[in-house]
Amino acid sequence: MGFPGTWMTESESMVYRVVPKCACSTIGQVMFYSDHGRYFDGDIHDAKHGLHKWAMEGSQPRIEANVSGHRSFAFTCVRNPYTRILSSFFDKIAGIQRNGRRYRGNLVPLLTQRYGVEVGGEDGTEEFDQIASFRRFLLFARDTIRWRRPMDPDIHWSAMSGHIATFVVNGGRYDRIFHVEEFERGMQSVLDEVEPPHPVSVADVPRFNESADHGPKRLHPVEDYFDDLAMHLTYEIYKKDFRLFRYDFEDPSNKKPKGEVDLGEVHAKLGD
Repeated sequence: MGFPGTWMTESESMVYRVVPKCACSTIGQVMFYSDHGRYFDGDIHDAKHGLHKWAMEGSQPRIEANVSGHRSFAFTCVRNPYTRILSSFFDKIAGIQRNGRRYRGNLVPLLTQRYGVEVGGEDGTEEFDQIASFRRFLLFARDTIRWRRPMDPDIHWSAMSGHIATFVVNGGRYDRIFHVEEFERGMQSVLDEVEPPHPVSVADVPRFNESADHGPKRLHPVEDYFDDLAMHLTYEIYKKDFRLFRYDFEDPSNKKPKGEVDLGEVHAKLGD
């Protein structure tokens, strides 16, 4: 199975397990800059050079040898499950993608027909009931994750623990897992452990959030989207994420973690 979703700097200074919707664009750009002294011109997910990625066949032997031998500092980043699933909705469902189209072609029509999800019309500019549509999307996300119907779960709303586990079960070990809500401190703590060819000051790094401009603006506080049923569904989907990564299930308005991630617990519980 190898190490899907894993990126590594060409200098092999650091290894990162990508978790979608957890600042992966910014982290990838930090890694690129640390090797080349400049940011990648475009979306780092499209980069075919300057960064080793498991999705590129030529990178796989280098990544596998590095991770199996734990030669470099390995890390990942996690996010509050409430804000992550909400971001997935506004970006991937309600938003128009960079190519000017809807995400995954017929996905939105399927959601409209089967779940009654509204997305603001063809171009996403019309008003719609964001709270009602999000809660219907949440039912769909639960169905994909629990029963794999009407489709397999998408990487953007499948559990973080599932992404992170693939690295562990195939022989990888994390040296750090930090929270996106404390991004600057967490990313800097990674850079402090490595010696990249080009030093990076995280405080000066732009936020490369490709989803920010192609989705409708969220009109309500996070907690307004989660009534008791929505909270229950979110916990059903992301129970392991809440527990392992120390997030507050009982208060959707509290996006901050309740404590540091216990790497020993992560390796023990995700390594089976």
